[in-house]
Amino acid sequence: MDIISLYQENGIDYRTENHKHSRDGWVNVPCPFCTGNPGYHLGYNLDNNFYVCWRCGSHSVYQTLKTLIPDKDPNSLMTIYGGIYQKKRTKEPKINLKPFKFPSNTNDLEPRHFKYLENRGFDAEKIVNSYQIQGTGILSKLDGINYKSRIIIPVMWEGRIISFISRDITNRHPLKYLACPEEREVINHKRILYGVHKLKSNSCFVVEGVTDVWRFFENSVATFGIKYKPAQLRQLKKLDKRLIIAFDPDPQAILQARKLTADLQFRGVDVINISEEINCDPGDLSQSEADYMIKYYIN
Repeated sequence: MDIISLYQENGIDYRTENHKHSRDGWVNVPCPFCTGNPGYHLGYNLDNNFYVCWRCGSHSVYQTLKTLIPDKDPNSLMTIYGGIYQKKRTKEPKINLKPFKFPSNTNDLEPRHFKYLENRGFDAEKIVNSYQIQGTGILSKLDGINYKSRIIIPVMWEGRIISFISRDITNRHPLKYLACPEEREVINHKRILYGVHKLKSNSCFVVEGVTDVWRFFENSVATFGIKYKPAQLRQLKKLDKRLIIAFDPDPQAILQARKLTADLQFRGVDVINISEEINCDPGDLSQSEADYMIKYYIN
């Protein structure tokens, strides 16, 4: 649930991880259930949608919203802000139930993989060296999913491969991108940032996808789509860098870019949003255009 927007738009006083009562991954408010000293003890867990007061214990989302905002229906609020009704704490989704591995027939890139990248204006050799991408053959499967004729893109975190993304090179598959099956991910890829291990400068672009990173290289990270997660938001803050949001120029992406910018500004991050100034997907820029942007924005 987008709890920060809910609080902001309904006049609820809250604190995030910068406050002494709020840990990383939590948003805290004065507890309406406590007597005496309410403090900022009532925390909302951003990843798992539950409330806990450090003094008086757990409370359902429904009852908490009903108490915090008595003039509005909790179910309506949860519908508007993307929440779900939960009477008790839910467990962390189980992942890595199976050993991590790549699809069958994953090997070094073949000439057709190189041709796909070169036709899109990418420096294929540099991408291979920087991001260890591989390719699949005309037959390739994992857990019954067909990964044939794809580029396999390892997702790195803290020095190890924790997942992968794949990109169809034929442009005939209805799903251009296919991710690793969730039960094989060491860490769900939507909880991290792609390319963070290669960052070098004091500023970086924040983009949607892996091919956008391939255009800006060590000057960028990707959120794996426009619907960024709270964990990714926290990681962007921890980068301690000047961020340049460069999402695609379509309407939904622009809205999400504005939201991401506001969320980061609220957390004290130095950030600008240039998504509406770009007339194409960053990955579709020419390399000379991308190099100019790097020279202009990155220091």
